[in-house]
Amino acid sequence: MSSPRRIALVTGGSRGLGRNTVLNLAQRGVDAVFTFHRHQPEADSVVAQVAELGRQAVALPLDTGNVAVFDAFVAALQAALAQLGAERIDYLVNNAGISHHAPFAQTTEAELDALYNVHFKGVFFLTQKLLPLINDGGRIVNISSGLTRLAIPESAPYASMKGAVEVLTRYLAKELGPRGIAVNTVAPGAIATDFSGGMVRDNPEINRRVAEMTALGRAGVPDDIGPMIAALLSEDNRWINGQRIEVSGGMVL
Repeated sequence: MSSPRRIALVTGGSRGLGRNTVLNLAQRGVDAVFTFHRHQPEADSVVAQVAELGRQAVALPLDTGNVAVFDAFVAALQAALAQLGAERIDYLVNNAGISHHAPFAQTTEAELDALYNVHFKGVFFLTQKLLPLINDGGRIVNISSGLTRLAIPESAPYASMKGAVEVLTRYLAKELGPRGIAVNTVAPGAIATDFSGGMVRDNPEINRRVAEMTALGRAGVPDDIGPMIAALLSEDNRWINGQRIEVSGGMVL
């Protein structure tokens, strides 16, 4: 007897951790709708890679920092789900994000607003809009950061927004519990992707410093994170709820 079809929505799925999550979900038999902001060729590449794994993916454009477009996005998502032969999603991964590095004293109002719009307001209202489309018994994962535990210079504005998401996660777990929806936070450590201009991946000195402060002796890579998120969404981890799970190789223990 075949298992029921499962579908995930992953924001920011064309690159980095989002892309790796989509591909690892496909390896576990999960189809995906994922969003991208500006990188259509990269999104198309992910769709093709998912197809090579024998699953289906649909890429939809979305600016997760612009609440005004969320109604139109929900309509586009419903059309994409119909294309996949479904009406609802099982999993939501709020992954899309922007980076920011500046001292507290020099951070501008516009910079803080941009971080707020993407990392908190967007997560809050997109999840709210999607609630009717999430199956009872589903899962939500909000992506945070190791920076909510560690105080690293020039990260206060970004980390503060991620801290708000971690609090929101616990409240969502409580309020969505009657629907059997588990909600957790995954907090990656420093990962070698193109995020923050690729500084962990491409700057040998930063990569070395990260490795030195990590118990397992290296910086993280996307394949350290995507499989963990895919596993967390699985039925094997159904009893994990309302938790912040740091995936950092043991940074600053």
